[in-house]
Order: sequence, then structure tokens, then C-alpha cells
Amino acid sequence: MAKNRHEELGLSNDDALKIFETMLMARRVDERMWLLNRAGKIPFVISCQGQEATQVGAAFALDNTKDYIAPYYRDMGVVLHFGMTARDLMLSAFAKAEDPNSGGRQMPGHFGQKKNRILTGSSPVTTQLPHAVGVALAGKIKKKDFITFVTLGEGSSNQGDFHEGLNFAGVHKLPCITMVENNKYAISVPYDRQVAAKNVSDRAIGYGMPGFTVDGTDPLEVYKVVKEAADRARNGEGPSLIEAVSHRLTAHSSDDDQRQYRTKEDLAEGQAADPIGKFAAYLTELNILTEEIEKDMNDRIMKEVNEATDYAENAPYAAPESALKYVYAEKDGGNA
Repeated sequence: MAKNRHEELGLSNDDALKIFETMLMARRVDERMWLLNRAGKIPFVISCQGQEATQVGAAFALDNTKDYIAPYYRDMGVVLHFGMTARDLMLSAFAKAEDPNSGGRQMPGHFGQKKNRILTGSSPVTTQLPHAVGVALAGKIKKKDFITFVTLGEGSSNQGDFHEGLNFAGVHKLPCITMVENNKYAISVPYDRQVAAKNVSDRAIGYGMPGFTVDGTDPLEVYKVVKEAADRARNGEGPSLIEAVSHRLTAHSSDDDQRQYRTKEDLAEGQAADPIGKFAAYLTELNILTEEIEKDMNDRIMKEVNEATDYAENAPYAAPESALKYVYAEKDGGNA
């Protein structure tokens, strides 16, 4: 029988099942979006498949009642744990007026929801890192009891915002965790053409913070490292840089064909390390996840996904004149 690793981390069986359920919800929503895209119903998909363990394991190590997150465009698992719903995500995919991210203005994956402390993402990659650092600075100045958590791909670790954000966080010992979701490809550019170092986390020492590389296909390993980083941040010990290595199981986006630059062997290796199957096997071996529980869970998830799809598809688009909102100042607060 497998070693019970989640209890060693202070997680109950129910916690472990909830982690799996959130991973599965992210996968099922993502799969539905691909079908909708191929049917011509939504214009664009940028997938989380293969990175669910990284995202959900990390999110569970945070406090989703007070911490702030600055997710990148693949982070469906993170935002689901922080309060977004399948309906929210579908409204964004269909670009409807009720889209909580932007009212239908932004591309899917540009998450933002004030009530759940999800910082609005911008299209230029890595801009979320200085945003998260800035919020951490504000929290430190005001002596607030929260930390910030920001994610990005390994390709984004080569942008100027990465250096500026981490340098500022390190100098001021800010309560900010940066997690690089290394799926080994920056669109079509492989890791060895992006970064000269063995690991992205090797850069941490230059910013005066600890750096860790972890198996991103194992939610418990990710949970452990992020929880330790969160505890350090809350204790005033400053920021951390974490690199979670996984596989991208789909093309970069629905506008990409990864067969042009990835081998069959590479793709097969990723499928063999699918985090959904790996974590399901772990829970099954411990007799925590039974066939009945898994079926009930999947049925419940698909009911929510189906209802979210139907609702979003039939929801109204934003009125054309709403494109002028938040662009020009409105007289008398918009009452004139």
C-alpha cells in the first residue's frame, strides 16, 4: 500500500479528495472548452491540462479567505479554489456580459475577480509579478495579515518584469510567493533554448530568497513547498521562488499545432505523467477514492459543467455602448 503522504502534511482524507475534485473540475471545464472551440462556439482556448496538480496543490496551501493571487492565463485550478465557478469560466469563454473577469472585453484566461482577491491579468506576459509584489508591499506597509501568490510560465521568467519584481520583493523582504509553472515550452521554444541554468529556481539566490524546484505533477509535493513558503512569508521571512515542473498536454492554445515542434515521444511522455491519473492512483491505493466515489464526483462535476455551458451560451452579450465604460470619466458618478 502507498504511504499516506497527505496526512503527514496535515491534510485529511476529505482534503485529499477535495484537491482531486478541484483538479478534475479544472480538467472537465478545460475539455469542454476545447469541444466548444472546435464546434465554432467560442473563439479561443488556452489550456491548463497537465498543470492541474501544480495549480491546485499550491492553491490549497494558501488561505483563500484572505490571500491575494495574481494568476497567469492557464491557472484554472488556482482560481477555482479561490472562488471562481464553472459558470464564471464559461461566461468568460463565451465573452458574455456577466463575465466576471472583464464583462466580455478580455480574452479567456485573463482572470480577475475583486471579491475573491484575484488580481486582474494583463495581456503582456509577466506583468502580474510586479502587481503581486506591489500588493505585498501595500500589505506590509499597512500591516495587513495576507500574503500574495503569483504564477507565470518559465518563458515569462526571461522577461524584465521577472527581474524587477523579484529584485524588489527580495530587497524589501515582501510576503510574496512566485511560482513558475515550467511546462518545458514557451509556446514552441523548448526549455534549453530559454534558460541556461538547470533550473529556473537557481535564479533565486540572486534575489536573496530561497528557491525550490518541485515535481509539478504531484499536488502533495507542491502543497508542501508552497505551504512552507507561505509560513515563512507570514512570519516575516520574505519571498520565495518556486519552480513546479510538469508537462503541457495540449498545444499552446487553440491557435497552435504542437505537432510542428514536438515529437511523438515527447507527447507520450507527458501523457504518461498526467497528474489526474497519478493522483487518482494514489488515492485509490489508499482506499480513499473508490469507483463509486469517483463516479459520483465526475457526475456531479459534469452536471455543473453542462449547466454552466448552457447558461453561458444563452446569456446576453454586453451592449455595444458598454465598451465606453471605464474608458472616460462619467459625470456625477455616471448618473448624469
